[in-house]
Amino acid sequence: MKPHHRIFFIQFAVALCVGAFLSRLPDLQRKFGLTEGELGLLLAVMSSGVLCGLTFSVRIIERLGARTTAFVTVFGASISFAVIAWMPSALSAMPLFFIAGLFTGAFEINANIETDRHEALLGRRIMSRAHGMWSLGFCMTALVAAGMRQAAVSIELHILLVLLTILITGSVVFSKIETAPPRQGAHTGENPRVAFPTIGLLPLCLIGAAPLLAEGASVDWAAIYMRDVFAAAPFVGGLSVTIFSLCIAVGRLGMDPVIDRFNPYPVATVLLAIVVVGLLMVATAAHPVIALIGFGLTGVGCSSVYPLAISAAARRKDRPAPVNVAALGQTTFVVFFAGPPLLGFIAEYFGIRFSYWAVVPVVVTALLITKALAPAPMPVAGDPESVQAHG
Repeated sequence: MKPHHRIFFIQFAVALCVGAFLSRLPDLQRKFGLTEGELGLLLAVMSSGVLCGLTFSVRIIERLGARTTAFVTVFGASISFAVIAWMPSALSAMPLFFIAGLFTGAFEINANIETDRHEALLGRRIMSRAHGMWSLGFCMTALVAAGMRQAAVSIELHILLVLLTILITGSVVFSKIETAPPRQGAHTGENPRVAFPTIGLLPLCLIGAAPLLAEGASVDWAAIYMRDVFAAAPFVGGLSVTIFSLCIAVGRLGMDPVIDRFNPYPVATVLLAIVVVGLLMVATAAHPVIALIGFGLTGVGCSSVYPLAISAAARRKDRPAPVNVAALGQTTFVVFFAGPPLLGFIAEYFGIRFSYWAVVPVVVTALLITKALAPAPMPVAGDPESVQAHG
């Protein structure tokens, strides 16, 4: 296995556990006897954990290195999600939601920084493909979850099987991860204890956050939307998450050559426009098939905008790359996890259709500032032998 493929697997493994857990949210909601708003509150607790992980873990990650951080964050998040499924009540599960978010935030920094460094070694873009591995894992686990729900397999057994899969495969893959060298010409200053966005980083934060808000609305609420609006069977409800995840995975896995050819700005503009169309189809759907198509288009549109924002943040020269990536991750992943709870409150008081309408203005605003994704040169940090070894 090539070095950057091991980094890809970090994304894939975390997606397996997060996707399995989120796909079973309707069952967790019923088990704990929660309203949409109360379920949203639990997700908000997880969001606060993500924020803490992104804000305070940069120095720890740099000290531990890529391999140890992969073990700690991936296994930590997987175990936390598995234990949540066995908790008897929402109150007892609440601390675990925070801990799972903490590990997820730290994982995000580690995976993205290592991907950016391997991009420099390879001399070509792989960031979108790396995030495509997250989407591929999410798609696979969502499809399995749909079948598990239809077969009435308990959430406890399902998440336990996912945990065992990750522990076994991760132990093999993560054991040979080596920390890649920083980009040539990267900022060499000391990493601060706390990573916050700067004014110059804010446009990239919005560009990255908008598709993640649409993604969170799709993966967290799609199954519940299909159930409440169309009284769809559990398999059909799960299919909405699967279609979204498949489309976002295909888009990400195939988008890097497109970005290299046409540059980030026009690609992001087209993709965000597709997100708007998809969201409008979901919000106005009169038939389940229309809603499923809308979720698919939203997935295609969401595919590579966030990876583009991450790459642009990592290449900024004002601060060390881990700090900018962590700072951007604060905004985007808090939106990913905090957005669905807010949409849950909107759904409870205004209807679940209106929650999808509420995402549209955010995406349109990001669409108007995509020029912040100006194409950047691709400096190669390693010598030709190093590049060949990683290619």
